[in-house]
Amino acid sequence: MDQVKGMKVFVRIYERSSFTLAADDLNLPRATLTHTLNQFEAWLGTRLLERSTRRVRPTLDGQAYYPLSLIHISEPTRLRR
Repeated sequence: MDQVKGMKVFVRIYERSSFTLAADDLNLPRATLTHTLNQFEAWLGTRLLERSTRRVRPTLDGQAYYPLSLIHISEPTRLRR
């Protein structure tokens, strides 16, 4: 699991509140975006986003993890230490 890619996917979905818009922004098929987020959440051991047919909302863990993700995306080498 590429943690930086997972974080980028999570951040984009969080910011856009939409899997479709995030997939378009990242030039990824929606299925790939969904799979990447699912793998990332499994790796973390927590759900970051609540999904329904009409809405995407961050969970409490997602709200807490978002600012950390922004830090790690801007400094990806810190993850490899």
